[in-house]
Amino acid sequence: MHVATLPFDDRSGTLLVTGGAGFIGGNFVLGAVAAGVRVINLDALTYAGNLDTLAPLQANPDHVFVQGDIGDRREVDRLLAAHRPRAIVNFAAESHVDRSIDGPAAFIQTNVVGTLVLLEAARDYWLTLAGRERAAFRFLQVSTDEVYGSLGDDGWFVETTPYAPNSPYSASKAAADHLVRSFHHTYGLPVVTTHCSNNYGPYQFPDKLIPLMILKTVAGEALPVYGDGGNVRDWLHVTDHCAAIVRALEAGRVGETYNIGGNSERRNIDLVREICRLIDARAPRPDGLRRESQVTFVEDRPGHDRRYAVDAGKIRRELGWVPSISFEQGLRLTLDWYLSNSEWVMRAQTGCYRGERLGQRA
Repeated sequence: MHVATLPFDDRSGTLLVTGGAGFIGGNFVLGAVAAGVRVINLDALTYAGNLDTLAPLQANPDHVFVQGDIGDRREVDRLLAAHRPRAIVNFAAESHVDRSIDGPAAFIQTNVVGTLVLLEAARDYWLTLAGRERAAFRFLQVSTDEVYGSLGDDGWFVETTPYAPNSPYSASKAAADHLVRSFHHTYGLPVVTTHCSNNYGPYQFPDKLIPLMILKTVAGEALPVYGDGGNVRDWLHVTDHCAAIVRALEAGRVGETYNIGGNSERRNIDLVREICRLIDARAPRPDGLRRESQVTFVEDRPGHDRRYAVDAGKIRRELGWVPSISFEQGLRLTLDWYLSNSEWVMRAQTGCYRGERLGQRA
């Protein structure tokens, strides 16, 4: 299976990646190891953590998987002492808005309390370093544009946009971001924070919008669209996002935040219709109906933000990053991936992967 190699300039040392069995974290780990970077991957394997995603790294000495929680200070300390990473990249988070509405406590525990524990461990580890190792160390917090709240019909989120989270998920991420900022300003911990727009691409859990619509469209099932379908999201291919994280990790200014966006705004209903058109062109329905006929509007989600869009000008100007995959190209690649990886999809949908979570200690 092809893995996009990430553009690391510095392949030395070790990275501690948390949440590296999830969607974005898994793509980052695959791309980092493909680039020759050694990765210690700490993941609690909650509902969207999937070891099947990491199957290409089986027996690869540059990847060490450890099943564990960022809130377990003893385990985090052990990994830091044993592997002496040059950076921590924190993807670990409960991340589904609908799930945060149904059960916010888990989001506070992982995203807020867990991040605090990880920051305390990182600070104490960083203080043991000296010279160039201490100067080079980074803690990179992977966050979301959802912390900024909702936009109107125009404008974009910039790095100085005030936080105004509207869901338990985004509130928990906002709290984590504030903790990261505070550890830099209070203790001097060298941190960088990134805020991404909506990601899509391979290995995304099937309950997210794009894979959900692809799979339901192919299956001939109803396509549930919240409200009037007019909610707008800026779509970013996960490979581009991971490349931006590498740039922020290697060249980002300490204490700064960087917005990462795909400059690809779409209304939800238009996105669903495009998926239907792509699949109709490949495999028409036997009854001759267009798959758009499967669209079903359902009651809107509580607190559903109307529009997100980020201005990624800062990371372009300072770090030279721009997205390389257009939305049209990325959507076709994503469709191809889900149609070509039916076993991964089946195991994710049925929960088969959950029975094989055997973390390694290292």
